[in-house]
Amino acid sequence: MWRRILTVPLVPEAVRQTRRDVAAALSEQAIPVNSVFAGTVLLVASELVANAVRHAADRSPTADVTIAVGVGQLVIGVADQDPRLPDLSPEAMGDGLRTVADLTTAYSGSLSVEHSPHGCGKVVLTRFLLPEDVGPFAGRRAGPRAL
Repeated sequence: MWRRILTVPLVPEAVRQTRRDVAAALSEQAIPVNSVFAGTVLLVASELVANAVRHAADRSPTADVTIAVGVGQLVIGVADQDPRLPDLSPEAMGDGLRTVADLTTAYSGSLSVEHSPHGCGKVVLTRFLLPEDVGPFAGRRAGPRAL
């Protein structure tokens, strides 16, 4: 398994920084940045950071963006210090989180939120199954909860 954690300040420029840094991480993991899958991952990471800027910046000066790639899966997590959890029920989600949920589902993945393991804040997690022909483990897939 490979993992990278990026810390971004929760200011509007964080979205652009996140896209750039996640694109570089995808490239390192043999995921073509110009692929539909990479575009999806970049959109999801951007939306999660934009939500943190919009809803958590008053309680959290930074967010940690985690990119993890394991056999058959890619996970993007955004952790901030705001303990308020977004409601992920379909009727309560805003357009951005609904888009994130739809995009992760398109790759047999999931969207979840949990309290931070450090006791302060939350982590919004997205999981994607990697297309079989993408990434460092191309051709080898794992079950949905391998990471």
